[in-house]
Amino acid sequence: MSLGSLQPAADSLAEFGWTEAKLSDADYDFLCQLIYERSRIHLGADKRVLVASRLAKRLRQLNLKDYREYCQLLRTAAGAEELPFLIDRISTNHTHFFRELKHFEFISQTIIPAWNAVKRRAEPFRIWSAASSTGEEPYSLAIHLAEQFAPAESGRWQIEATDISTRVLDVARQAIYDQERLAGISPDQLRRHFQKGEKKWAGQFRVKAELRQRVIFQHLNLLGGTYPFTQLFDLILCRNVMIYFDRPTQETLVRQLSAQLVPGGYLLVGHSESLSGVKHALKLIQPAIYRKTAP
Repeated sequence: MSLGSLQPAADSLAEFGWTEAKLSDADYDFLCQLIYERSRIHLGADKRVLVASRLAKRLRQLNLKDYREYCQLLRTAAGAEELPFLIDRISTNHTHFFRELKHFEFISQTIIPAWNAVKRRAEPFRIWSAASSTGEEPYSLAIHLAEQFAPAESGRWQIEATDISTRVLDVARQAIYDQERLAGISPDQLRRHFQKGEKKWAGQFRVKAELRQRVIFQHLNLLGGTYPFTQLFDLILCRNVMIYFDRPTQETLVRQLSAQLVPGGYLLVGHSESLSGVKHALKLIQPAIYRKTAP
């Protein structure tokens, strides 16, 4: 569930002829409660304009005259089909390749050497990108691991990637990116790990098949119940997500993520995030990096 920074979308209210007054207190409270129940995203009063802006175009698509009619739709049986779209529109998916580079440095300098020295060589190094958005994070990890392990050792690592948004998962599976979105990729990495588009695809690049096949994408609500994994992870990245949850939800999520780590495994959160004040059993290694100690 990648949320990034909740900033107003380009589709402003004025563009679609809507005003903030169209979204009443009662309707906004209903939307906030519904979004919280289904995704645990906590929206305060300061996000009201953003919510109205994000939904304005959808109202026009559905031929609804105001937000009240939209809320009435969500209360009906047909509203169940609309809920995924609502969560998609509210979830901002701001990301880029090799975001928060120090985490990748820590992976190569600390985590992988420790794993190589101690771990089960017969078992793969398993990573979970828990809020994978449009794929930049898991593909960055795939590139990084492909460069850390010899080609003959390609079977020694696996990446699972999940997100609450089906829309961004579709983008991630296609793995096609405009050139401006590849700012974190070196020319050598671009040559070795991407296919350059031609003709109608000019200016776009696609992650090569050998890396795409190494990342398994799944739709998952991090707070929707049990997880589908049968094996624990050596590393979990859940970055720039928890800042949008209230404290009880943060504690629930950290507890659930910790249960998916092997003893000695690592949890990486965003550099703007901290587990300070959150009850957990992890050891702080350095800012935004936590480790599960042996029982």
